[in-house]
Amino acid sequence: MGEKVTQYRDKSYDVLVTLRQIIRAIDMHSKQLVKRYGLTAPQLMVLKEIMNDHDINIGRVAKKVSLSQATVTNIIDRLETRGLVTRERSSQDKRRVIVRVTDKAREVLKNDPSVLQEEFVRNFKELNDWEQNLILSSIQRIAKMMNAEDIEITPEIENRYI
Repeated sequence: MGEKVTQYRDKSYDVLVTLRQIIRAIDMHSKQLVKRYGLTAPQLMVLKEIMNDHDINIGRVAKKVSLSQATVTNIIDRLETRGLVTRERSSQDKRRVIVRVTDKAREVLKNDPSVLQEEFVRNFKELNDWEQNLILSSIQRIAKMMNAEDIEITPEIENRYI
């Protein structure tokens, strides 16, 4: 009997359920990161980028993690308050502020905590180009159908889900 119900159910319902599953997976992983490491996924992404580039500024971090500069500044403010990063003026260009991880951050990062998006990106890159385009266009179409394509992502939402 269950198959007949599924057979006649509107596919839009299945799409919405799947979207909710994706959002739930992101939320669950984010909560696990906070519980285990005391860091959100965006904070972890930013820390990893700073760790990988010893002479990096906020603008370059923002580009590498695909977040706005304002969002990254907010994240770095929080990380600095917790003693995980420091900011210092460049000795060559006093206008440039360099961000560096502290020993405390290195201790956290030595466990190599995984950001859910890293696994997704790795799996996504393994797809054929046409598959990547299909997924992207499908998601963009869904956003358009939900009148969401023009909704601006605020720093609070970026910090929560990315």
